[in-house]
Amino acid sequence: MSDRIPVIDRKFASRVDWNLMRTFVDIVRAGGIGAAARQLNRQQPSISAALKRLEEHVGTELLHRTATGVEMTAAGKAMMALCEEMLEAARMVPHQIAQATRRVEGIVRIQIISGLVSPEFDEAIASFHRRNPAIHIEIRVSPWRGVLDSLEQGEVEIGVGYDSSVRGSLMYEPLLVERQQLYCSRTNPYFGYHVTRLGELKDEGFVLTGEDEIEQITHLRRRYRLGTNVSGAAEDINEARRLILHGVGIGFLPVLAAEAEVARGRLWPLLHADFEPSYDIFLLARSEPARDTATQLFWDEVLRRVRAKQRS
Repeated sequence: MSDRIPVIDRKFASRVDWNLMRTFVDIVRAGGIGAAARQLNRQQPSISAALKRLEEHVGTELLHRTATGVEMTAAGKAMMALCEEMLEAARMVPHQIAQATRRVEGIVRIQIISGLVSPEFDEAIASFHRRNPAIHIEIRVSPWRGVLDSLEQGEVEIGVGYDSSVRGSLMYEPLLVERQQLYCSRTNPYFGYHVTRLGELKDEGFVLTGEDEIEQITHLRRRYRLGTNVSGAAEDINEARRLILHGVGIGFLPVLAAEAEVARGRLWPLLHADFEPSYDIFLLARSEPARDTATQLFWDEVLRRVRAKQRS
């Protein structure tokens, strides 16, 4: 293999056949030249020739043939990243044009878990509405399993929630890391104290959140026998907070959903911060890329804000 440094072609963009890049992506995604030819219903020699032409344009090898298919070189990995960005930009052209000419109408259907606190998500809603006032935004609230099921069944286009595994039918974009804490009210004898041995709370009246309970919390409760004495239940985090706040029992709540009441001195966190369970909350959508313009624009608005936060 040659170690020569390829000469930079300053007129590359005007000379290259952009279809070659599309073919390169197809080869990589299919896992080989033959597999790409079968998927595209083309002859294998034409696929090989397209790859060779692209490599001649860039002046270096992009793929190694292996016994199982192909393997990207360092240059190939760089090319793949750029090609995927260009394909995504091309896919967004009709959506962005529709937005620019204010011809976007429709409904964005979103299903979220209760008690969600995300400034980026809220800011995306506000910004999206300013840019697209003719689009109706519909938000439903349900336990996290309901969010996943509604997405898979096509009842909504976008979801925000937790998942204990990964469903191949869905796309997952990290939105935030949520933490939970165990709280009691001012009337509870543990108010003002931190508990280091959870087992001592096993006889305390407990407020459960039913199907909305994160599996990590379920395992923790069962390990220390918390919740064997159920004194209240609510599927919605806001209603569970109401029950805990008014002394019905102790219970787990997302930290951000409870922080205002903690600041007012009405709720007390029983665990040291180091022991707070944490987990990812995802922005979710079905894996198939064909979305209507309204949904795609909202998805991109949320992602833009989340990724800006991650870079800051």
